[in-house]
Amino acid sequence: MISLGSLFSQKSPPLIGLDISTSGVRLVELADAGKGELRLERHASEPLPRGTVVDGNIENIDAVSDAVRRVVQKSGTRIRHVALAMPPAAVITKKIILPAGLQEDQLEVQVESEASQYIPFALDEVSLDFDVIGPAANSPDDMDVMLAAARREKVEDRVAIAESAGLTATVMDIESYAARAALQRLLDADKAPRDRIVALFQIGAQATHVSMLQNGETVYEREQPFGGMQLTQDIVRAYGLSFEEAEARKKAGDLPDNFGADLLSPYLDNAALEITRAIQFFYTSTPYTRIDQILLAGGSAQLPGLPEIIAGRTRIATSVVAPFQGMQMGPNVREQQLRNEAPGFLVACGLALRRFD
Repeated sequence: MISLGSLFSQKSPPLIGLDISTSGVRLVELADAGKGELRLERHASEPLPRGTVVDGNIENIDAVSDAVRRVVQKSGTRIRHVALAMPPAAVITKKIILPAGLQEDQLEVQVESEASQYIPFALDEVSLDFDVIGPAANSPDDMDVMLAAARREKVEDRVAIAESAGLTATVMDIESYAARAALQRLLDADKAPRDRIVALFQIGAQATHVSMLQNGETVYEREQPFGGMQLTQDIVRAYGLSFEEAEARKKAGDLPDNFGADLLSPYLDNAALEITRAIQFFYTSTPYTRIDQILLAGGSAQLPGLPEIIAGRTRIATSVVAPFQGMQMGPNVREQQLRNEAPGFLVACGLALRRFD
């Protein structure tokens, strides 16, 4: 079996979560604080030059490696095992049904045989992993198995980047799975009513990943070609800045007085329209007819006024995800900085949680 790198690993050594996205690299280190509580020990982020990562593909390994080295140094972490993630579009996942009671070697043969039907590449070109979910519904003699496969070269790129920073890639997850794990911790703590449908919109640089969750399971997901980079490009055109300077000043809120009316308001209107369209598409393409709560994550989730305009358009309660809510804060954490950046750390937080699987 060609392993994807412990995608479904049941036991991990102490590790950090490292999220490599289009806009930057984010690191999270969590610790067990006792009595069922977690402590955020460290977090750090480092921007990536434009074009370094495009549509989840790493176009400049050296630039990403440099950013990872800087973010590790900036964080001060001493842990060298790391959990990484692949973008959802780069991983094929499929739930299959196999006979129950297979031995490990028999299960691997069966999984490879089934995988060949769903993967449009030769098996020697992919990294493959699987996890036995449990007994199949209405079929006690069968079991549900989740398989996941990604192009080996894409997995190896991320492993090589980790190794260049002196890290050991222990877990290779999927970004949407990691985000779901971080979010589920919050929903469990809030004791959300059963069958509640939560819509998670992760607004990235180039795309927004949409996940509809119910009882800890993803019932629907897709990507919308809309992200924070559009606002940055508007800033570049309006004020004659470089892309990097525009991005930095956007995050710092250091823009001319007319920015709000001329650029931010139209962007927020467009964002609300995109989210409304995604919700309507969910309704028309699934049996579901309601959403109980909208949660926003990603670097652009903190834009002032975004939750309010979305709530007004959709008539659904909307808020920004706080992935570290309910955790203790370590002495190295700067809480003011964390409040400003936290929604962008949802995936990194979910990856860091793999330490406690």
